[in-house]
Amino acid sequence: MENKHLSVITRRQFIRRAACAAVGTAAMTSAIRDLRLMNAAVAQSNITDYKALVCIFLQGGNDSNNLIIPTVSSEYNNYASIRTPVLALPQSSVLALNGYTDPAGHTFGLHPACPELQTLFGEGKLAFLFNTGTLVYPITRAQYLANSKPKPPQLFSHADQVTQWQTSVPDQPPTTGWGGRCADLLNSVQPDAPISLSVSLAGANTFEVGNIVSQYSVSTSGAISLTGLNAARLAALTNLLGLPYPNLQAQAYAGVAEHSINTSSLLNNAITNTAGNAYWTNSFPLSIITPVSGTKFNSTLAPQLQMIARLIEAGVRAAGNPTNGFGMKRQIFFCQVGGYDLHSGQTPGSGSTTIGAHANLLAELSQCMYAFQRAMEQLEPFYPNISRSVTTFTASDFGRTFPSNGQGSDHGWGSHHLILGGAVKGQKTYGTFPTLAVGGPDDTSTGRWIPTTAIDQYFATIATWFGVDSGNLATVFPNIGRFPTANLGFI
Repeated sequence: MENKHLSVITRRQFIRRAACAAVGTAAMTSAIRDLRLMNAAVAQSNITDYKALVCIFLQGGNDSNNLIIPTVSSEYNNYASIRTPVLALPQSSVLALNGYTDPAGHTFGLHPACPELQTLFGEGKLAFLFNTGTLVYPITRAQYLANSKPKPPQLFSHADQVTQWQTSVPDQPPTTGWGGRCADLLNSVQPDAPISLSVSLAGANTFEVGNIVSQYSVSTSGAISLTGLNAARLAALTNLLGLPYPNLQAQAYAGVAEHSINTSSLLNNAITNTAGNAYWTNSFPLSIITPVSGTKFNSTLAPQLQMIARLIEAGVRAAGNPTNGFGMKRQIFFCQVGGYDLHSGQTPGSGSTTIGAHANLLAELSQCMYAFQRAMEQLEPFYPNISRSVTTFTASDFGRTFPSNGQGSDHGWGSHHLILGGAVKGQKTYGTFPTLAVGGPDDTSTGRWIPTTAIDQYFATIATWFGVDSGNLATVFPNIGRFPTANLGFI
């Protein structure tokens, strides 16, 4: 009966009803959700300084077991005995974090592809967060095995874990990202901002999805201009929907299109004034040379971070000055680099574990994060304290299994991450390093570390520095009250 009824509805009517219903439902839902955020934002409106967040997403799941390696002999021996022969790095190749011993007496080193990260750590600008991951509640190995505590759904699934990392709400249907919620909350700081608070160099992402603030995608060469829109094409679109032209919906669409065109022009004009600066061209290594192997390749991460650096300069520059600054107070950036899903080919094999696909990825990450930090520091004479106003952090689908699968490593859970910037309390590690034992106290049973720090805590610490006050923290991170602390102290 329903099919017969549908058959007498014209195609035009069906499209029009579906479109109007979707717009109406979305608007109503967003309006209800926005009330709490708009009310909460009142307390945030006294922010006058500039700060930026830069999320580097390592797509595919980084094997952080080979990024940070224990160097105490007994712990290194545990590491080597399980990761040999395909993954274990020779102890002589590990880059020691000289001068650092954690409160439990542990010492650590980095993959030999990461001398730049070693330097940044020694300068006190880089911190490591150990064994963090998606959690619904704190959970022990015994609780995990007994299923006595809720676990994040679809553990070890790329799509689900990416969504959970970017929303920080694993036990609810995803509607917004935590970066988007920060932008919604802080939008009142600058309601007339000339560009969006949320900018992506890697296309649409969940992290920056908000109810109020929309993410704005920029390419590594600048804003993507919207062209080809004219009255005839707009009339044809509204005719397809069976709507009169002009009408409110058509006018609204035209307004959005016009805003996009104007924004792209504004942004491209602003970053034009950064293009010839020597500190951009000299700082960023668009070609990566991997230590040990000498492998050379073009970076996909460097151009993204280079553009973010230019956008930060344009963002912090005062609006209305001769060089077309934006005068922003808060900005959130997202970039992404793929290739980390290394089930095979992680290294060339026994005797060659310091080179290969993972070494190249870590070399790229190390050199690009170093270049980005140096670019911020080179802006200091023009914009004092800018290097203390930008915090960069890593995220990834998950860690990877501690034992090799014979050619690489499989999907894991808890992993180690990097926090970089002038405001970071660096040359320190945070969180708890896992016991490197299959079947040990931190293992699910297959060498997947059960996180001892929730991503909620990781990101809430960053958001607090960014300007989200304690009274509004639960608006951005609804589950933060389930964990022992909302501030890990690394910034």
